[in-house]
Amino acid sequence: MSDMSVCKETLERYLKARIPFISIRTPERARALLIMEQLANKLNIPVFYHTISQGTRDIVNNRTANDDRSVMGGLDYAGQKIGQQQNLTFIFTEVQDIEDDTATARQFQDIAAMSTDTGGSVVVITNKAVWGPLQRHGMSVVLDPPNEDEMLEIIRDQITPYRGEMLIEWGQQEEKQAAAVLAGISQIEAENVIATLLANGSIKNEDLKEITFAKDRIFSDISGIERVQVREDYQVGGLDGLKKWLDANEQLLTADLRERGIRPPRGILLVGVPGCGKSLSAKAIASAWQLPLYRLDLSTIQGQYLGQSESRLKEALSTADHVAPCVLWIDEIEKGLAGALGSGDGGTSTRMVGQFLFWLQESLARVFVVATANDVSKLPPELLRRGRFDELFFVDLPTAKEREEIIRIYVRKGLKRELDTSLMERLVRISDGFAGADLEAAVRDVVKQAVVKGDDSITDETFIRYFENVVPLSQTSPEQIHQIRTWGKERAVPAGKAFEEAGIDLDQGQRKRGFRNVIV
Repeated sequence: MSDMSVCKETLERYLKARIPFISIRTPERARALLIMEQLANKLNIPVFYHTISQGTRDIVNNRTANDDRSVMGGLDYAGQKIGQQQNLTFIFTEVQDIEDDTATARQFQDIAAMSTDTGGSVVVITNKAVWGPLQRHGMSVVLDPPNEDEMLEIIRDQITPYRGEMLIEWGQQEEKQAAAVLAGISQIEAENVIATLLANGSIKNEDLKEITFAKDRIFSDISGIERVQVREDYQVGGLDGLKKWLDANEQLLTADLRERGIRPPRGILLVGVPGCGKSLSAKAIASAWQLPLYRLDLSTIQGQYLGQSESRLKEALSTADHVAPCVLWIDEIEKGLAGALGSGDGGTSTRMVGQFLFWLQESLARVFVVATANDVSKLPPELLRRGRFDELFFVDLPTAKEREEIIRIYVRKGLKRELDTSLMERLVRISDGFAGADLEAAVRDVVKQAVVKGDDSITDETFIRYFENVVPLSQTSPEQIHQIRTWGKERAVPAGKAFEEAGIDLDQGQRKRGFRNVIV
């Protein structure tokens, strides 16, 4: 049964029981009014609704009952009529101040009390909380945004009249895929997206990609998470194990898994040596999967007042649910949750960890989380428990073969050339212990000289000189790197080697720790 059907059945019971006060929690006023109109016809009861633009009107025939457009004027009229006639229902759609003890909330409370004697009902459509003493006079029901089944009906209602009049390539599979992408937004927003496609004069299979970014634009101005622009030319050097895992799980992100009893992939945690491509992995995943990328910076949502940080985190995660399907990138997650292992912040970090883990485990939205961490010692143990993230990958220093591949990629990008075998072999030897960022920096210095002095100035000695000038982190902080590598090899899946090479069975989850590659 759809969410809308459940809401409709619940409201029908409330109206039959003549509950004196009913709050419908939803941002979709038109959808809630449509349900109430259907119930008014079905139950054959008088129902009126009030809006600031039109005053009070009969919901069935849309005739004006009272011209006063103010909320207080509408309440006065409702109170007068409910006191004179049995079984009247009044709906208020634009009430701003009933969250606390206000004059409006108290007037609603008085009318609800009076409705108990005359069988009246006062209904408020709102997406905010209701003052406690007022809500205790009645019942509440939530009307969620259309789910996948409801969204499928909306899409079919929109495009079916145009079949035969224009080219529509979508079949049942494409309609279901579009419904999975659009689930979570309002009905009017979904209708706007489909209408925009119809305005092109055709609907093609490649328009499914456009739907994802159309949904992204709906929420582009919502605070809490930052939209990150991704390029389409990310090149991957290595990361065979991670790539194979991602290939196996990509289809699950948009597939209908409800009948299987499983949820979409939740995400991965990348830990390892700094500068080895963890952050670039998030961008490459979003680019390869053709999904919008959002960045959640936990440090920027910290507030100075009690509960402010938790409130901001809840809003950000709720936004991520709305823009799904998407990739949510949390860079250096251990810094944002610093303090969770102690009590230096009054427990704020601990509460944020709890809130994040609850969302990570319970949310059913198609949000694929890519979290990165350098200092694993600061990660709360509960974050590493199986079932939070789908997999924990270790990103290590690149091997000789991987360094050659990374150097080749950067040289092609910056100099549009290939290096001869002898020079490449020497650079690979010189760069032993380099991270991917170190290799990029060395090649970038060569490219800078080519820009300033010309490509003809670049010789083998130029490459060797710039590579020898790099002092990698593995030399400046060997103890830190050793600690990170020791932890990763024992407790995480290698992101570099293919699972078969690393001794890992994808089905059985048997893990033999190894090394990894770099994504560029």
